Amino acid sequence: MDVKLSQCFIAVDDHDKALAFYRDVLGLEVRNDVGFEGMRWVTVGSPLQPDVEIVLEPPAANPDFSPADRQAMAELLAKGVLRGVIFSTEDCDALFSRVEASGAEVLQEPMNQPYGVRDCAFRDPAGNLLRFTERPRS
Repeated sequence: MDVKLSQCFIAVDDHDKALAFYRDVLGLEVRNDVGFEGMRWVTVGSPLQPDVEIVLEPPAANPDFSPADRQAMAELLAKGVLRGVIFSTEDCDALFSRVEASGAEVLQEPMNQPYGVRDCAFRDPAGNLLRFTERPRS
């Protein structure tokens, strides 16, 4: 079978703050910015992966959600428990320095993991967990 990842979704509560982080700090390019029925979806991606997109979406984008569902999603997002994404990088330490300088919440400084990668972790402006891994050079 020929199955590849095309898009993943990250809930954000403030698209402008999310853009400042994903575009300006991480260097992802903006591929789409769409408003519909009072909501906004922004698609970003790495220039190194033109066929993979990250959609920054409202936390309760489903029109069938009840007001209670919307409130529950907002509370889960505020706790930082909705989604997580793992990015790869060629230089974990340099990336860590750049992201830390942006003021992002540090969860883990760069460290070598027993399973063979060096990684670090942050929260994005909405509280989502982001890990950055560097594979060992061969």
